Amino acid sequence: MTILPIKQFPSRLLRWFDQHGRKSLPWQQNKTPYRVWVSEIMLQQTQVATVIPYYERFMQHFPDVLQLANASDDAIMHLWAGLGYYSRARNLHRAAKMVIEEFGGAFPSTLEGLLQLPGIGPSTAGAILAIAYNKQATILDGNVKRVLARLHGVSKPINDKATENALWELAVSYTPKARVADYTQAIMDLGATCCTRAKPQCEQCPFVSDCVARQQGIVDLLPMKKATKKIPERVATFLIVRCDMRIYLCKRPETGIWGGLWSLPQLEGHADEKDVRAHCQQQMRCKVKSMNKLPAFRHTFSHYHLDIYPLVVDIESIPLRVMEDGRQIWYNLLQPEALGLPKPVKKIIEGLYDTSRPVRQVKKRSRRTQRTAAAR
Repeated sequence: MTILPIKQFPSRLLRWFDQHGRKSLPWQQNKTPYRVWVSEIMLQQTQVATVIPYYERFMQHFPDVLQLANASDDAIMHLWAGLGYYSRARNLHRAAKMVIEEFGGAFPSTLEGLLQLPGIGPSTAGAILAIAYNKQATILDGNVKRVLARLHGVSKPINDKATENALWELAVSYTPKARVADYTQAIMDLGATCCTRAKPQCEQCPFVSDCVARQQGIVDLLPMKKATKKIPERVATFLIVRCDMRIYLCKRPETGIWGGLWSLPQLEGHADEKDVRAHCQQQMRCKVKSMNKLPAFRHTFSHYHLDIYPLVVDIESIPLRVMEDGRQIWYNLLQPEALGLPKPVKKIIEGLYDTSRPVRQVKKRSRRTQRTAAAR
């Protein structure tokens, strides 16, 4: 199904882009395949405004693929912390090493070469080829899907495989041979700034007179997705095991939530005092002196809500014998290391202390105070 002659689509879009497109994004300056690649990975499922400060810090620390390949996991995760979808950072690191070891340090310039790198699928590869190398290549990110679904009045769920394949064929048919880098940026910009998910600026769209969704008054209904199940809720107790100015942190497995980041020990559900004492004794070889609850809060992942109940656990002393597998540390609050910390963990730690002041103690009321309060 076509709405307007295929040749008219890119020319009309590029005229719009010349007047309204974004041309000063950080990855559009000093453009190299490496810089474009990092931006495309960061932009997966993440908005431009969120990515920009992360991208700029990342480029300051790792200005080229060699420095990224030689970086430590902790250095990369520290800069990525808070951006989410941490498998992207791990894939980025693995891919950088592949570029150095298997491609001689030269970034791949073919679809086949790019698809060999971890974290790169057809759409991301297409964006890199188009933007970095100005080669005719197709993209189909969320913005492009929304533009095409509305333009063509696609009422079937776009997360259905058959619909996605149909949208891909449309995207291929529209991709021009000339000015393909500008075209690729233009179609993403159209979705990001004009054909937005909410409150689209239809009157500013170069295809307003051709858009089926506009003609049928269903712009707000498209694109459609398969009905999703209610997001489940989970509960966990986070242990802030501390002694003086140090907090115990453990490194999470490479796969799963917060893969490769440093986190607080976590017990499922509302852990009772007996469970906490047993965990500290068995896992950290330390004896609990006192426990104090902090306010609970919710952190939402893409597929579930996590209700976090932080518990400050003061111990008598740090055990002399520390596990030597490199996955446990006693984190110095006064001299914090550059580690990758999940956002909720960073929030808890920052709530406990200010580097300009001593650690705030969470105190229990004395028995005398409790008796006095009870008598009132």
